[in-house]
Amino acid sequence: MPDVLLTVGTRKGLFIGRRHDGRWEFDDPHFPAQAVYSVAIDTRPDTPRLLVGGDSSHWGPSVFHSDDLGRSWTEPPAPAVKFPQDTGASLERVWQLHPAPAHSPGVVYAGTEPAALFRSDDGGESFALVRPLWEHPTRSQWVPGGGGEAVHTVVTDRRDPDAVTVAVSTAGVFRSRDGGTSWAPSNHGVSAVFLPDPDPEFGQCVHKIVQDAGDLDRLYLQNHWGVFRSDDAGANWTDIGGSLPSDFGFAVAAHPHRPGTAYVFPITADSDRVPAGRRCRVYRTTDAGTSWEPLSRGLPEGDHYGTVLRDALCTDDADPAGVYFGNRNGEVYASDDDGDSWRLLADHLPDVLCVRAAVI
Repeated sequence: MPDVLLTVGTRKGLFIGRRHDGRWEFDDPHFPAQAVYSVAIDTRPDTPRLLVGGDSSHWGPSVFHSDDLGRSWTEPPAPAVKFPQDTGASLERVWQLHPAPAHSPGVVYAGTEPAALFRSDDGGESFALVRPLWEHPTRSQWVPGGGGEAVHTVVTDRRDPDAVTVAVSTAGVFRSRDGGTSWAPSNHGVSAVFLPDPDPEFGQCVHKIVQDAGDLDRLYLQNHWGVFRSDDAGANWTDIGGSLPSDFGFAVAAHPHRPGTAYVFPITADSDRVPAGRRCRVYRTTDAGTSWEPLSRGLPEGDHYGTVLRDALCTDDADPAGVYFGNRNGEVYASDDDGDSWRLLADHLPDVLCVRAAVI
C-alpha cells in the first residue's frame, strides 16, 4: 500500500493527512481561520509542491506554496494572483489551482472569482491574466451562480499543451485549442433547464468536468441537473445520468488508470441539497456512464445530510485507486480499493470545501 498525501481544504483551514505503512495521521490545521477553496499537489518536481488558495476574511485571498509537504509555507511578497488595474476588477477568491501536465513544466492555472483564468510559468509563484477569456464577447451575458461568477474548473490535455478547457459558473464550458489565444463555448447537448431555451450556446451551470483515464477525448460533466459525457473533447455532450437516483450534484471524479470509470455523488435536488435518498453513497460507472452502481460499504447506513461539493471528491494515482470525499458535515471518507469499501478518516472538521490526494 503506497504512501499517500491527502489535503483537505475547509472553511477554517487546511488539514493534511499522510498514509504511511497503511496507517493515517493528520497534522494540526494550517491557515487557521482561512477558508481554503483550492488545493493542488504538483507532482512534477522531484519533491511535490503544494499550492493553496486561502481566503482570509481580514487579509483577503492569496496563493501559498510549500516545497516540504506542508511543513512550511511561502506567500510571495507581491500578490500571486492580481487583476490588472485596467480591468476594474479585484480578486475575490481562487476557486481552482491546476498544474499542467508534464509537457508544460512550471505551468499552473488558477481559476478565480470574478470569472477569470490566470496562468503561471513559475510553478504558481506569480500568475498573469489570460485576457482572451476575460475579454470574451459573451462575458457581458454571463450570470453569477449561487456561489458567484467563477472559473472553477480547469482541464488540460496530456497530449497537447495548447488544449485547455474551463468551466464557468454560470456560463458553461469554454475551450481553447491555441494556448488561450481564443476561446469558444462548448456546451452542445448540456441542458439548462432553468433557462427559457434549455439548449443555449452558453449559460449552462456546469459544476465540474474531469477527463477519462484512457480516452483523453472523453470527458465527464456534472451539471446543475444532468450528468453528461463527451467523446470528442467537449464538442458534443450526451446525457448519461438516467440510471442515477438523482442527476443533480456537484462533484465528479475519474479513476486514474481504468478507462470508462468515474464517480459521482448524487444530491436530491437544487432545492434540497442533501444526499439523494438521504443516503451517503458514491456512485461508480465502469462503462462510461451506461450504468451506475452505488458504493456504500463502510459508509453511514442511516439518514445522512452531508453534501459533497464540487472539489470535495477526488482520486489519487495509486492502483487500485484511492477514492476520497469530504462533506459539509466535516467528515472525510476514504477507499483504497477503487471505491468498493470505505472508512472514516476524520470527522468534526469544519465544512469541507475541497480534497486532493497523491501518492508520494
